[in-house]
Amino acid sequence: MNRMMTILGISAFYHDSAAAIVQDGTVVAAAQEERFTRKKHDPAFPTNAVKYCLEYTGKTIDDLDAIVFYDKPLLKFERLLETYYGFSPKGVSSFITAIPVWLKEKMFLKKLIKDELKEIQPFNKKKLKLLFPEHHLSHAASAFYPSPYQKAAILTLDGVGEWATASICLGEGKDITMLKELQFPHSVGLLYSAFTYFLGFKVNSGEYKLMGLAPYGNPNSERVKKFKEIIKTKLIKIHDDGSIWLDQQYFNYAVGLRMVYDKKWEELFGFPRRTSESEFEQQHSDLGLAIQEVTEEIIIKLAKHAKEITGAEYLCMAGGVALNCVANGKLQKEGIFKDIFIQPAAGDAGGSLGAALTAYYTYFEQERKVNPNDAMSGSYLGPEFSDLDVEKVNRKYNATATHFSDFSELTKEVAKYISEGNAIGWMQGRMEFGPRALGRRSILGDARNPEMQKKLNLKIKYRESFRPFAPSVLSEDVNEFFDYEGISPYMLLVHKVHPNIQHEVPANYHALPIREKLYVQRSSLPAITHIDFSGRIQTVHKETNAEYWELINEFKKITGVGVVVNTSFNVRGEPIVCTPDDAYRCFMRTEMDYLVIGNFVYKKEEQPSWQDTDDWKEEFLLD
Repeated sequence: MNRMMTILGISAFYHDSAAAIVQDGTVVAAAQEERFTRKKHDPAFPTNAVKYCLEYTGKTIDDLDAIVFYDKPLLKFERLLETYYGFSPKGVSSFITAIPVWLKEKMFLKKLIKDELKEIQPFNKKKLKLLFPEHHLSHAASAFYPSPYQKAAILTLDGVGEWATASICLGEGKDITMLKELQFPHSVGLLYSAFTYFLGFKVNSGEYKLMGLAPYGNPNSERVKKFKEIIKTKLIKIHDDGSIWLDQQYFNYAVGLRMVYDKKWEELFGFPRRTSESEFEQQHSDLGLAIQEVTEEIIIKLAKHAKEITGAEYLCMAGGVALNCVANGKLQKEGIFKDIFIQPAAGDAGGSLGAALTAYYTYFEQERKVNPNDAMSGSYLGPEFSDLDVEKVNRKYNATATHFSDFSELTKEVAKYISEGNAIGWMQGRMEFGPRALGRRSILGDARNPEMQKKLNLKIKYRESFRPFAPSVLSEDVNEFFDYEGISPYMLLVHKVHPNIQHEVPANYHALPIREKLYVQRSSLPAITHIDFSGRIQTVHKETNAEYWELINEFKKITGVGVVVNTSFNVRGEPIVCTPDDAYRCFMRTEMDYLVIGNFVYKKEEQPSWQDTDDWKEEFLLD
């Protein structure tokens, strides 16, 4: 019997550290370190994620054919030095902060990785094979190799890797050919992050909030037009091929400790940088809409150019910017490609997976077998837990739960709870890999309920009231509720709700204050219909998540609607829950009504009083 080739991929030391393991080209396990350490976007070496991957496959470090890190640290160090040299004498304080860290740790990354692995288990150092593909190649590989395409254009977009900030590649069979790169400091990702910073959100984690805020902008207003003009004449030049040039006199990210020069931006846009947690005004939403539309324009131009130079009928995408699901939906509507596949862990976490796949197909030159659906297994690649694990938590907290031996009876009961307006914590099977909760670590509610968005935001997630929630819809029912007929299993596409379920809004709708606009009933599914009649769709497939599909189908039997609200199972600033203990603690600290873990159902009012005096707001840094 032939031995399986097993490769471990690692991303670490910047943000969203993760590990992934590939056996004979099959993605078998992957997880972010934050889920284990409970530190959101944890950049540390992914010790726990590596342990999980090894344990899941029953392998030791000595069994591995290679360990692959997701970028080339020396090339990144070269970019750092050249940038400081090019901008000198600016950036002295940043230089003094950054260089000692590099000299102490990142310059000697091979040794650091070996030292960290030694803490996990002893291994033969002479046998260990360490590989370092380039950052954007790891991104490209993470999207193309799991995709259902034999040939595809590949577009990667993020802040910056070593030098590259964007790339266009051609994937064909087992080969990826790099065709074009955009280089630092010119970056779509850093441009979007600059506006994330100026509008009061946290860089590298708040970009999705900016995307959620943008639809509150008035699309017909002179202010939005003016903001777009300022962006495109002062800050950025957009070329026909989608490449961009950023005027560095307005940006401080290259050598400074902030993203932009606050005073210059205040002069440009007519208002100061918004401080975190302060109230939103219409000007903030209008600027958010302006940069979102500019970003969409860039992405569409890049995609058209990728089509032009590759001739491919399909597109794969990865990199942090590929998580901009509004832009993805607009790109799909353009019809440039027959279809698009976006890596569900598109950010740096997914780089661990891409690194392992790059080694398998490029370094070891293995043949590729294309999965006609995709090879991500629904992105359900993380840990799972047994009834025994749940029972241990029950004993620890003296929790009261009902155990269902028949899962179909459980789904009928829980579907009824959802239809009655309850918020449900739902934990089943293997945890999701990537930033989205996809029905394995989710909080669920009734999409028809006009109070559900407010309840989830203010009483459970404890976050800004403007934030939208995603719909999970039975895959076979998607075109009944949305202006879309394809699949979207990874919640990475935004499309409008179907015109048949839209409601008319007041004539002065766009002139209303943000809070008033929020509570206008825009459709018959108000809890998932965003301010611009859109929804971030997750299609639920019986083949990849039978339990979740069954629950929604039972809800449909009760209500006639095969759609529920799905938001990640966590509170603000907390990583998505991983273990039954995480789930029970989150349940008891919030105003969730019911909790479901595997075959166990917990009713809030039946639980003992919560004795934990820890404050989650102190435990988790607000994002």
